[in-house]
Amino acid sequence: MDDETAEIELLEQNLQKTRQISKRMTSILDSFDTRLAKLEKSILPLYSAAQILNRRSNNIDLALSKIDEMASTQEDLAAEEAMILRGPQANNIKAYKEALDRLNANIAFKSGDLDLAQTARLVETGAKKLTQMFTTIVAEGSSGVTPRTPGTALVSTSFPSSLLSNLSPLISYLRNLPIPATHPSHPAAPVIFTTLQEAQRGYADMRGNWSVKCLEGQGKRLITRADTIDAIATGAEFGQWVETLLAVTEDEYKLLKELSPLPSSDVIASSYGILLSPILSLFSTVLGQMTALIKKSLQKYNFLALSAYDALLQQQPAWEEVLSRRSSEYLDDKNEFRDGLQTLRQICLRSFPEFLVDLKLGANSRESDTSVKIVDLTTETVKYLERIPQVQAAVASGLLALGDGNWKMGEGVQVGKSTQGGAVDEITIMEHFLYDVVTTAINSLNTISRIRRTAFGSIFLLNNISYLRHHLLLQPKHPDLLSLFSQPAIDAINSNWRTAKAAYFDTNFTPLMQTITDDPKEKSGKSQAKEKFTRFFDLLEEVVERHRMAKVLDEDREAREAVADEIVMLVVPSLKRFTQKQKEKEFSRNPQKYIKQSPDDVEARLRSLYN
Repeated sequence: MDDETAEIELLEQNLQKTRQISKRMTSILDSFDTRLAKLEKSILPLYSAAQILNRRSNNIDLALSKIDEMASTQEDLAAEEAMILRGPQANNIKAYKEALDRLNANIAFKSGDLDLAQTARLVETGAKKLTQMFTTIVAEGSSGVTPRTPGTALVSTSFPSSLLSNLSPLISYLRNLPIPATHPSHPAAPVIFTTLQEAQRGYADMRGNWSVKCLEGQGKRLITRADTIDAIATGAEFGQWVETLLAVTEDEYKLLKELSPLPSSDVIASSYGILLSPILSLFSTVLGQMTALIKKSLQKYNFLALSAYDALLQQQPAWEEVLSRRSSEYLDDKNEFRDGLQTLRQICLRSFPEFLVDLKLGANSRESDTSVKIVDLTTETVKYLERIPQVQAAVASGLLALGDGNWKMGEGVQVGKSTQGGAVDEITIMEHFLYDVVTTAINSLNTISRIRRTAFGSIFLLNNISYLRHHLLLQPKHPDLLSLFSQPAIDAINSNWRTAKAAYFDTNFTPLMQTITDDPKEKSGKSQAKEKFTRFFDLLEEVVERHRMAKVLDEDREAREAVADEIVMLVVPSLKRFTQKQKEKEFSRNPQKYIKQSPDDVEARLRSLYN
């Protein structure tokens, strides 16, 4: 117990000492804190002054650095200005573009500098110099001797590949120059955009005029040769030329999209309109010269009009596609293709009734009344009909536009024409027109034959109707011609052939046959027999003499031989019977005096008429 009390007292003593030590330490720390506060108060002005001096020192260093940098920039700007003003050279195009890039970078990152306006002017100048280089290369590729497509007489407007390889990188750079659409805050963007617009318009104008230079020679050649070569061939050649023109416009459109400094669709559409303008003018000029030639002699050049119209009809969708690529500013302009097609169409519509009128006027032929040759009316009809299958689409289109039967100019309804007023198709209207052509020609031939001497008129009609029948039905030049004729047209030709042949037999051989034909009303006796033989051989001499002057079916050997057989079968058996009968009656002691030729000799003479 005493021990524990002693320990407690000892602890209390130690605790008291610890309190005294803590009190003294607190007193010392308070004194130290007071001294630090006094020290800080005395040092603070010196610290503030030192901070101001350091800041001023840093500003001075930054100012000196900026001065050095500006001096260096001015030196670089002067060097780049000299390069920009000198313009791009073939050996430094890369360095030139790099200099422009640095100038654009200065504008982008130092927009507050005092030299911004000067830098912008240099960028404008550099863009103009590069654009001039672009224009120079395009001009070089759009001049000189017109190239030709290998293996053909057609020209080509292709851009030289050697120049294209130099131009493509330049186009790529021009397309990346700042313009308002991509760099609205760039001070040079508006001027650069205007410069590129002018360059693109210049490109379109140069390429359009170069295309005209390449194409106009062949177009002029078409007109100068039109009077010396076949009309349909000229029309087909015109179609090939127009096809070449369309191919050129297609190639130029692709090239325009590839080489345009401003590739936006609106700008390309506007530029394409500029490019097409001289080409369309050339098309109108050539077509105008051709239509003027056709109008001078529609009868001569009617198939040139039809052939050209047929070619343009086939190319109409391609033309519409080409013209649709122009911008809306050209919508109100005249459509050269549509106007030209309409002009040709009107000429074709005129040609149908005028041809029928020419056939009717052919009946006023002033040739000799003993002429039996094939007249122009007949040959022109055959030539006209033979050519129709070659331009069938154009003929059908024109006839439908003219109206069924209107080519007769109000003369009435033709055979086989619908009277119900319904629309007709192309095949039907072609059949109607061809029927009218055939019947008009036959009517005119009949009119001509009636104003000739009877016997010669029948030979004339036989020859001309046979010519029509042979070339239109039996051996048509074009394999599709026969399929265009309706049955009434075929029947009309065959019927008139039979009628012409019967008239020929009647006027030339019926009198001959009548002399050796027994007539119950006539007296029979020796003297009558002698007269008949005399009359028969006299008429035979007249027939022979007439056929010596007038050749029968001179151009149709098969028909001529067939007629010879029919004549022999008509005359010789009757002559044999008559001769045998009179010999049996012993009409004369010297029958050879009256029977001047045997039936075999007569047959030989008759056949000689058709050799």
